[in-house]
Amino acid sequence: MSGADPFWPHRTPIPDNGHTMTAHPLLPAALDAVATASALTRAVQAARTDVAQHIKDDRSPVTVADYAAQAIVSMILAEHCQTDDRLIVGEEQADELRSNKQTDIRHAVVTTVQQWRPQASEHDVMDAIDACDHDGTADSYWTLDPIDGTKGFLRGQQYAIALGYIRQNCVVLGVLGCPNLPTDVARTPAEPDPARCGSLYAAVLGSGAWEFPAADPNESPMRVTCPVWTPSRPVRTCASVEAAHSNRSATDDLLDRLGVKTEPVRLDSQAKYAVLARGQADAYLRLPTSKSYVEKIWDHAAGSLVASEAGAIVTDITGAPLDFGHGPKLEANRGVIAAAEGLHDRLIEASMTLGLSTT
Repeated sequence: MSGADPFWPHRTPIPDNGHTMTAHPLLPAALDAVATASALTRAVQAARTDVAQHIKDDRSPVTVADYAAQAIVSMILAEHCQTDDRLIVGEEQADELRSNKQTDIRHAVVTTVQQWRPQASEHDVMDAIDACDHDGTADSYWTLDPIDGTKGFLRGQQYAIALGYIRQNCVVLGVLGCPNLPTDVARTPAEPDPARCGSLYAAVLGSGAWEFPAADPNESPMRVTCPVWTPSRPVRTCASVEAAHSNRSATDDLLDRLGVKTEPVRLDSQAKYAVLARGQADAYLRLPTSKSYVEKIWDHAAGSLVASEAGAIVTDITGAPLDFGHGPKLEANRGVIAAAEGLHDRLIEASMTLGLSTT
């Protein structure tokens, strides 16, 4: 990718009139929660070698970051939101963490959280993690992935903190923290940000998507847009690093059908939605690896809204909108095709022609 490409980045300054920050009453709390969790997880990732050596477990850094990020987001939302707005569908529960076998991990989680909430006790941290136990049946609730992109986190590459607010089966607010994603689009999005700032995105249904300079929610945001694709330029795609997350053979067949010869840029997490939203890619493909696999809402809620509010079209592989009305899983959908206007219809047509919805 080159910064000379005239089709990206697509960022527009927004007048500092307060409109963006008050577009949804829960936006300030969500921004605070995700920005704080981004700083917390970045600190754990930077110390991941020491954490693993201390706890004698190569996966312990992501375990500590997962639990600690979920706890801090839960605490911040509880501090700022009314009781009815505190329901959270989260990935983690503290039952295992409370066991005697997890004493070192539990201590590391509590110590990490206390760097941002010094008064929090171990009991407070465990309760905050367990507060994210909603089943997705309420009229309104949050969905949180505290570390989206586990292996990216462990490699020191891309991962995300993804927080979405769902109301009446629709994502109406999304905040996406990508602690390692460079805002400098002259750099490949697959590599970590050398400036160690990362990226922060927010979207409100019907009100656009924004990027916050230096990942600081107190800075004036820039509107991001995904430009319409035309056949006059090549198709740029992004996809998962992990083969288990998307059917690579089907992806190759789909892109061959459209005459695309270049390999997708591969990176972990919902950072791919951000790359699409800011016009650095034209499509993000996540094709089912089996008939039985069902996507989880926390893997798509925040990112899909950021991308769609930037102008991209996000559906499953049949062209159906993502349906967040079935609890923790996207039970009514198969896979995801997110792409720029002008390209999305072609991808869906190719998907249907290849019969991907039945494989």
